[in-house]
Amino acid sequence: MKKKLREFFLIIFCCVCFHISLPKDLLAVESDLGKNLFKNNCAGCHINGGNIIRRSKNLKISSLKRNGIDNQEAIAKIARQGIGIMSGYKDNLGDNGDQIVANWILEQAQKAWIHE
Repeated sequence: MKKKLREFFLIIFCCVCFHISLPKDLLAVESDLGKNLFKNNCAGCHINGGNIIRRSKNLKISSLKRNGIDNQEAIAKIARQGIGIMSGYKDNLGDNGDQIVANWILEQAQKAWIHE
């Protein structure tokens, strides 16, 4: 009985360790993917969170708040569908790419677009 109990706890321990280590790796991969999606689809106009077309429509946190798009879903919707003269990038971003790039943009805006 003790041997089975010990094996059970060992399996649980291994599963917990695996689960704890997994999100960090996935977040790093998602962050890299967000960065690459931004670089390939957005950076042409939004260099370092700016906007070369309309300076007031940049991706700085103050502008995002002022324009009511300071959350991941609002940014993802614009990335997907576009807004004003900006086209949507749904086809370019692929499945869930709008959410990934939106999360990355929001993270960068919260860090004032300062790269570590």
